[in-house]
Amino acid sequence: MKSKAWNEKFMQGVFFIAACASVLAVALICVFLFANGVPAIKEIGFVKFLTGEMWKPNNDIYGILPMIVGSIYVTAGAIIVGVPIGILTSVFMAMYCPKKIYKPLKAATELLAGIPSVVYGFFGLVVLVPWMRDLGRTLKELGLTKSSGNGSSILTASVLLGMMILPTIIGVTESAIRSVPQHYYEGALALGATHERSIFRVIMPAAKSGVIAGIVLGVGRAIGETMAVIMVAGNQARMPAGLLKGVRTLTANIVIEMGYATDLHREALIATGVVLFVFILIINFSVALLNGRSSRE
Repeated sequence: MKSKAWNEKFMQGVFFIAACASVLAVALICVFLFANGVPAIKEIGFVKFLTGEMWKPNNDIYGILPMIVGSIYVTAGAIIVGVPIGILTSVFMAMYCPKKIYKPLKAATELLAGIPSVVYGFFGLVVLVPWMRDLGRTLKELGLTKSSGNGSSILTASVLLGMMILPTIIGVTESAIRSVPQHYYEGALALGATHERSIFRVIMPAAKSGVIAGIVLGVGRAIGETMAVIMVAGNQARMPAGLLKGVRTLTANIVIEMGYATDLHREALIATGVVLFVFILIINFSVALLNGRSSRE
């Protein structure tokens, strides 16, 4: 008995140390970001830094509004592309998929999560960019747009990121659907509901918290992605001029220039990371509030 109690206390201590290490890692990241980024924001000017439309480090002009808008556009596009496909795929896998094809389909979705970002970016550069270039030319010939663009654009980055967030959304959403008690579905059928109505009116609302969690994780993946976006988005530090035009995101701005940045330029890039960090915190906080409100209702 003494040995068993000692083992329990030992494992409790191990788990406590692991939890403290996780909290400490987050705390250190926060301290580093804010200690190095906030002074730069004060020196540049909070309003000027967030609302400035020009980024010219050689002239000590640091305005990140184009990167903020670009990140929002690209992330919103990824959500539009990836969320419906991911949710419908998870519904199919949980409620419709035959057993013969479930394992290959599950393996394929899990393989998507293991593909490196640079491979996604190379795929986008070789396949998606030419497609978008041809699409732009077709739209220009039809008179639907004034400029066709070169293929590296907001639309290309959105489609690519939509593909990249699929495994996250599919995995979490499918698990949430399968965690709903079976008698919910059976009760809906007993009351006369069809298979589809039982799923979308009973099962999906019951799994809403898990679905939202999957979407949030997908949004976090999209807004934090760097390498693939750099390869297909055009990386033009200017206000977005259209879906077929190039754009630079917050993460791309940091990675592209951090290698040679010094002094205020380097601090401004770290401050860009602070803004990105705050955006993610706002998203997570908003979702937590939404889940808390829906649970009270």
